[in-house]
Amino acid sequence: MGVTGVGGIFFRADDPDALRHWYRTHLGVGGEGYMPWEQVAGPTMFLPFAANTDMWPREKPWMLNFRVDDLDALLATLRAADIAIERDPTWDTPETGSFARIHDPEGNPIELWQPPAE
Repeated sequence: MGVTGVGGIFFRADDPDALRHWYRTHLGVGGEGYMPWEQVAGPTMFLPFAANTDMWPREKPWMLNFRVDDLDALLATLRAADIAIERDPTWDTPETGSFARIHDPEGNPIELWQPPAE
């Protein structure tokens, strides 16, 4: 008995409808209205960071991390939509996979993660 997975991620937004639309359009996250997002099972990290981490802006208390299956293809789609992308080759390792960071229209940090090939 215990927790079996993440049941939801809830956060405040200045324009919830517009932000839901942005996530659905650009990342495929979320259903229409309040319908659940059906996802493929896989690893999920639950990891508090130190209060002084420089992984994301200090004024934002959290960062979303989404597992993706083709990071390069997703980044090409995001670039075509004029979404700024941050990459750093030191983030990527054969053991952990590949990473990129973006921000949603309200400035919330999002990390995109392609796990290493099995």
